[in-house]
Amino acid sequence: MSYRIRSVPLLLFVLSTTPVAAQQVARVAHSAATPTRPPEDRSSASASPGVAEARVPRIITSAHREVEAVFAERAPVIDGRDDDAVWRSADVIEGFRQWQPAEDGEPSQRTTARIAFDAKHLYVFLRAYDTTPDSIMAQLSRRDLRTPSDYLGFMVDSYHDKRTGYMFHVNPLGVQRDIYVINDGEEDLSWDAVWFSATSRDAEGWTAEFRIPLSQLRYPDVENHQFGLMVMREIGRKQERQSWPVFRRSKTGFISQAGDVSGFGRLGAPRRIEINPYAVERNITRFDPSGRVTHPFQQQYGADVKIGVTSNLTLDASVNPDFGQVEADPAVLNLSAFEQFFAERRPFFVEGSGIFRFDTDCNDGQCNGLFYSRRIGRSPQLRGSFGDNTTPQFTPILAATKLTGRLGSGLSIGALNAYTPGVEGTQGRTVEPTSNYSVVRLQQDLRNGNSGIGMMLTSTQRRTDEWTADVLRREAYTGGIDARHRFFSNNYEIRGFLAGSRIAGSAAAIERTQRNAVHFYQRPGSPVALDPSRTSLEGYGARMSVGKTGGGITRWNFEVSRFSPGFDINDVGFLPRADLQTQSFWTGFRMLKPTKVYRILNLNVNQWSTFNTGGDRLNAGGNVNGFVQLPSFWGLFGGIGVENPLKGAVDDRVARGGPAVGRSMYVFRWLGLEGDGRKPIVPSMFSFLGRGDEGRSMSYDLNPSLQFRPSSRLQGSIGMGYSYNQDGWQWVGNYDSPTGTNYTFARLKQKTTSLTTRFDVTATRTLTMQIYAQPFITSGSFDDWRALSSTPAARTFADRFVPYGNGTNPDGFNFKQFRSNTVVRWEYRPGSALFVVWQHGRTQDGRNPGSFDFARDYRDLFRATPENTFLVKATYWFSL
Repeated sequence: MSYRIRSVPLLLFVLSTTPVAAQQVARVAHSAATPTRPPEDRSSASASPGVAEARVPRIITSAHREVEAVFAERAPVIDGRDDDAVWRSADVIEGFRQWQPAEDGEPSQRTTARIAFDAKHLYVFLRAYDTTPDSIMAQLSRRDLRTPSDYLGFMVDSYHDKRTGYMFHVNPLGVQRDIYVINDGEEDLSWDAVWFSATSRDAEGWTAEFRIPLSQLRYPDVENHQFGLMVMREIGRKQERQSWPVFRRSKTGFISQAGDVSGFGRLGAPRRIEINPYAVERNITRFDPSGRVTHPFQQQYGADVKIGVTSNLTLDASVNPDFGQVEADPAVLNLSAFEQFFAERRPFFVEGSGIFRFDTDCNDGQCNGLFYSRRIGRSPQLRGSFGDNTTPQFTPILAATKLTGRLGSGLSIGALNAYTPGVEGTQGRTVEPTSNYSVVRLQQDLRNGNSGIGMMLTSTQRRTDEWTADVLRREAYTGGIDARHRFFSNNYEIRGFLAGSRIAGSAAAIERTQRNAVHFYQRPGSPVALDPSRTSLEGYGARMSVGKTGGGITRWNFEVSRFSPGFDINDVGFLPRADLQTQSFWTGFRMLKPTKVYRILNLNVNQWSTFNTGGDRLNAGGNVNGFVQLPSFWGLFGGIGVENPLKGAVDDRVARGGPAVGRSMYVFRWLGLEGDGRKPIVPSMFSFLGRGDEGRSMSYDLNPSLQFRPSSRLQGSIGMGYSYNQDGWQWVGNYDSPTGTNYTFARLKQKTTSLTTRFDVTATRTLTMQIYAQPFITSGSFDDWRALSSTPAARTFADRFVPYGNGTNPDGFNFKQFRSNTVVRWEYRPGSALFVVWQHGRTQDGRNPGSFDFARDYRDLFRATPENTFLVKATYWFSL
C-alpha cells in the first residue's frame, strides 16, 4: 500500500528535530530516573528506606557464583563514574577469570563489577583496570559493529531459564553492541534495544556504566525474581577475554554457565508500548522497454509497533513496512538445478528470528527449514512471464505481526502472520496473487533447559485467479515436532525432528510441482510416478543426531535424515530437493591451552554419504581440515577432501528430469591465511583447487581480501574473487527427437571475477555512512557437446555420453552486474533515525558471449544502462 504525501510535511518532520531538541533528548536520556519505591511486599531487605546506602558490600571472588543486586534509593547518573551512593554499597565482583586464550587462566588485568536496580531499571558499573592505559584499543564505529577494541559488557538471563539471554557491550568510546542469545549460545545480532551507557577513562584504566530499562527485558511474573548473569571483558591488544563466572569452552553451552544475581524481590511489569512511524520519499530512475527514461516519485508511510502484552510476551506489528535501507543481495549466476538461497536482511524478520528456527538441514552456514522469511515479499513469481519486466521487483507487504516471548514454565512462543496484496503486471495480468502466511512455533524446556520438545506449524494461502491458478499452488501446510536431550553431565546430546507437508492446487499446478527440481517425478527410476490428475502432494522429513558437545578436547556428531519424494516446504520454507537420505559423521579436536607454538588449534575430520529413497548412491566422501592461530596472532587454515572414491555414484538431478548420470571421483583442497586482527591493515587469502571426472573437470578459486582502519572513524574491506571452472558435463538442454529425448551436456569453461567493497565512515556514534559496492562478471564458453548414451550411469566417463550437434557447440554467455548501496544514518534521538539512501545498479547480459576480457568487460559494465533509487526515510521512536 502506497500513499502520496506532500514533500513539505516530510521536510518539516525531519527539520523539527533540531540540534537543540537533540541536546534536550540527550540530557533526558542521561539524567537520573525519578526515584520509585518498589512494592512493599518485596522480599529483599534492600527495599527498606536507607538500607541500600548503609549496606556493607561483599567481595565476590571466583569461588562465588551468586551476587546480590542492591536497590537504588536514588538512581545513579549515567556518566561512567562510580561516585553515586549506590555504588558504595553494591557487592564488588572481583573473581574474573580468563577464558581465551587459556580456559580458567589468570587474567592479565584486574576487572570489577557492581549491580543495582530500581523499579524501572537495571544498573551495572564495570571497571577495567589497566597497567598501561595508553594501550587501550578503541575504534569508533556504527552501533553493533564489532571492531578491534577493548570491550566491557554483561549478559542477563532474565527468564533464568539457562537458555536465553540479553547481552550489552560498550567499547571505551561508548559504541554500543546488543545481542539476543537463544538455545544456550546462538547469537541474534539483529536485536536492538533502547538503553543507555557512558564510559570514562582515567589513570587506572577505563569504566563503563549501564542503565537498562526493565521494559527492554523479558521476565516471568514470579514472587522473587532471580536473573542469570555473566560479566565479560575483552582486552583488544592481547586478544584476551575474561568473565565472571568463568566461561569454559570445554563445557556445553553459554547461558547455562552464568552465575546468579538475586535481591530483586518481586519486579513489576513496566508498560511497554513502543511506536516507530516512518515516512519515505523515493525517486526512481528506470528505463522502460522503449528506452525512455522515467523518474517516478513515490511517497510512502507506515509504522512499526511493539507492545508488551505481559512482562514476558511482546507483540510486534508492522504496517506497510519499508526496507529501502537494507543492503542488496550479492550478484550470482546460478547454473544448477536448485534454487539460490539468500540470507534475510530485513529488520522486521531478522529481529527475534531465532525463535522461529526449525532447521531441516544445515550446510556451509546455510540452514534450510520450515520457515524461510524471504518467501514473504518475494519478487513476483510470474514477473516477466507476460512480457512485463517493469512490474515491481518485490511484492509489497501490507501488514505483518508477530508475538514472541517465554512463559515462566519454560514455554517459548513465536507466532507470525503476514499479508501481501496481489500484484498486477503492466499487461493487467496477475504476477503474484494476494497471499497470507502464518507461522506458529512452540518450544517447551525441560530439566532446567537441558532437554526440550517443540512444534511448528506453517500455512500459505493464495487467492489464485485465471492467470495464476495453473501455475502456483493454492495452499500449503507444514507441521513438525522436534526434541533434544542432554545427558552424561550435559556433555552429550541427542536431537531430532519429524515434519510433514501438504500442498494443494489445480491439477496443472500440482503437475508443475511434480516436474520441478525438488521432485522430478518424471525422471526414469523415480520411486513415485508422475500423476497429472493429482491436486495435492504430501510428504515427510525426519532427522536424528547424537553427539558429544562438551567435556575434554574432543567433539563428535553422528546424523541420519530422510526426506520422502513428496516432501515440499517451499511456499514459506526452503528445501532444495526431496527424495533424499543422508548420513554424516564428524569429529573435532580443540586444543584449549595455548603453547609456545600456537594460541588456538582445531582439527576436524568429516565423512558423509547421500542416497535417494530408491537406494541410488548420490555422493560419498570425506575431508580433513584444521585451523591454527600462531603466537603472532596470524591464522592458518586448510584441508583436503575427496568425493566418490568408489564407483557407482550417480547424479539424479543433473539431467533435469532425465535419467541418473554416473559420477566420478573428485579431489579438492583448500588453503588460507588471515592476518593479525589487531593491526590497522589485516590481509587474508583463501584458495581452492579441485579436480575430477578423470581429468575432464577442474576448478580453482583465489580470494584475497584486505580489511583496513586508517583512522578510528574509517574502516572498510576490499575482497577480490577470481575463479576458473571447467565442468566436463554442464547441462545444456533437453531436446525432443523422433527417437526420444536427447539430454545434452557440454564442457563449460567459465571465468568469474568480482570485487566486494565495504566502507564504514563514523562521524559520531550516531552519525554514520555505509557504502557497499560489488561489480560481478562471469563468462563461459561451451565445447564437446554431447548427449547421454544408452548407459548414462556407466562407470567410466566416456561411456556415459555420445557426440551431439554435428560438430556445433552451444552458445556461451557473458553476464555482468553492478550493485551498490550508500546509506547515511543519523540516530538523532534514541531509537529514532534519519536515512538517506542511494541504490545504484547496472546489468548487462549477452554482449560478447563466451569471451572474457577483464578490461573490456568492466568497461562495458559501467557503460550499461543504470538504475538509481534515491530515498529519504525518517523514523521517530516513542513509547507510551
